[in-house]
Amino acid sequence: MTDLTVPQQLIARSNRLGSDPKNTNYAGGNTSAKGTETDPVTGQPVELVWVKGSGGDLGTLKEAGLAVLRLDRMRALVDVYPGIEREDEMVAAFDYCLHGKGGAAPSIDTAMHGLVDAAHVDHLHPDSGIAIATAADGEALTSKIYGDKVVWVPWRRPGFQLGLDIAAIKEKNPQAVGCILGGHGITAWGDTSDEAEANSLWIIDTAAAYIAENSKAEPFGPALDGYGALPEAERRAKAAALAGTIRGIASKDRPMVGHFTDSDVVLDFLAAAEHPRLAALGTSCPDHFLRTKVKPLVLDLPASASVEDSIARLKELHEAYREDYQGYYDRNATADSPAIRGADPLIVLVPGVGMFSFGKDKQTARVAGEFYTNAINVMRGAEGLSTYAPIDEAEKFRIEYWALEEAKLQRMPKPKPLASRIALITGAAGGIGKATAKKLAAEGACVVIADLNLEKAQAAAAEIGGADVALGVAADVSDEVAVQAAIDAAVLAFGGIDLVVNNAGLSLSKSLLDTTGEDFDLQHRVMAKGSFLVSKAAAKVMIDQEMGGDIVYISSKNSVFAGPNNIAYSATKANQAHQVRLLAAELGAHGIKVNGVNPDGVVQGSGIFASGWGANRAAVYGVEEKDLGKFYAQRTILKKEVLPEHIANAVFVLCGPEMTHTTGLHVPVDAGVAAAFLR
Repeated sequence: MTDLTVPQQLIARSNRLGSDPKNTNYAGGNTSAKGTETDPVTGQPVELVWVKGSGGDLGTLKEAGLAVLRLDRMRALVDVYPGIEREDEMVAAFDYCLHGKGGAAPSIDTAMHGLVDAAHVDHLHPDSGIAIATAADGEALTSKIYGDKVVWVPWRRPGFQLGLDIAAIKEKNPQAVGCILGGHGITAWGDTSDEAEANSLWIIDTAAAYIAENSKAEPFGPALDGYGALPEAERRAKAAALAGTIRGIASKDRPMVGHFTDSDVVLDFLAAAEHPRLAALGTSCPDHFLRTKVKPLVLDLPASASVEDSIARLKELHEAYREDYQGYYDRNATADSPAIRGADPLIVLVPGVGMFSFGKDKQTARVAGEFYTNAINVMRGAEGLSTYAPIDEAEKFRIEYWALEEAKLQRMPKPKPLASRIALITGAAGGIGKATAKKLAAEGACVVIADLNLEKAQAAAAEIGGADVALGVAADVSDEVAVQAAIDAAVLAFGGIDLVVNNAGLSLSKSLLDTTGEDFDLQHRVMAKGSFLVSKAAAKVMIDQEMGGDIVYISSKNSVFAGPNNIAYSATKANQAHQVRLLAAELGAHGIKVNGVNPDGVVQGSGIFASGWGANRAAVYGVEEKDLGKFYAQRTILKKEVLPEHIANAVFVLCGPEMTHTTGLHVPVDAGVAAAFLR
């Protein structure tokens, strides 16, 4: 450790602390270190403080994520501090304390680190520590558990004054190694990086051990009859059946991506008698309710309730939730409060089934679920020792609608065109399907790669992005059960479906007399029936969501062009082309657009061409197979070869923000084939 620079020591400690969820939640807490460097202007030593910048995550923190401030200038801010009513002004003042380019933007907690007279400071959000911090008798518990080594700090919103408070406590209590921050978390310090880390872990582990040894047997109360967890297959099937409706509930004000969790922590909480009371109290730690809203929507029906009854009740509860949230806003808002950001829940709890969490993207949705799991752990600890007593509503509002929080939101980059949209593409392990999945993901969508070959689907998904961006699933589109399983996997992974691309296909190039009944049936099963099955299952989810949607068929020039040795394939493509018109007419009432793309001559990356179709077509046209792409290009008006990416671009345009009023359209992407012009 001694060979590392001060910031390197800080990064190593931060990564260790942040990589263990028992210590802090994702992006929660901050750490700092003080040291001396040479000022490049004066050549003299200058005292600096390195502190995790705003919005960073300890577990993945790098030096670029540190804010670097001159300690003398930062501590001089005490002399110009205008008081708690104007403490928010101090955040802007931090910019005048930066050293050099300063690194990351300083966070609201910077004062806690710079003003405390310790070389190394950790501020963390461990479940065990917050359980003590949110217990009704948290101050007495702190004394009982830690003696005088850890000091209780009554609730105060993060900021400059809290930094002053902790600095004063450190000065008055030289024997102390840290604090329990009421309603919030812990802060610890040390003369060395190792000492600060050891003190943080001691506070966390001591709290956890005390809770384990002294908690009542049933902190959430006795089991509630009928509310126990359903068997795994049954609960996941029910979750999938409810997912569309629940996503629509979370997305009334703005579209959301979802995440489903059926962990034992969640299921055990919902199975116990006290879960309605505790859920209504909401979360306490600022990091928690900023990502989960102040409280969840909880379905008040037993696990045995039917899907239909559950949907009906969820819709009733949603209206009540919106009214309640509006009331919360109206009671607490002042003339200068930011506008209400939406009244829909971000956490929906279904007894016997699990938790649905939502956010602007998959990562945000997943993290929101992790935070509510943290909140359940906090409630268990607090109730086991005492009574859970989170900070009051007015304080929650002050943080949720904090001007500084609003400014942070306004600094977020503009979302991509397909942000919050969830796309399922069939036959997407290669060729047109894979190119389309890549394009949609690049434009902000979450993508589900459905393919007959699971291994290839998963490999394509991994290539496009991690689990928060892409999922690979197996799907034989001619099998109704397999199609439903793929749809269920999509909605459980991302919350729902907004966009379907019917791309799966195959082709056999044979003359009429050589085409067998099985040849004909096979192509119709995969493309005509497959597209029908996928569209039907996806449309059910889209209708439940009440958010509209897009269905795109990758048809073909051959759907309108008559060529030799092509009876089964072209007839099937004509079937698909008419499905576009039929579904556009039927689904428009639900805001679902249905359009098609008619490619031709897409040789590169094509599974169809590689499986023998290319050789057959080359033979029909009297050219070498390797020259087939060039041959197709020369017969077009534009004399250009059509690539999978060109089809992907057309799909994006049809589903993007510029084509919101177009349905029932077929877009030729064939470089111009006059015989296939639509009439």
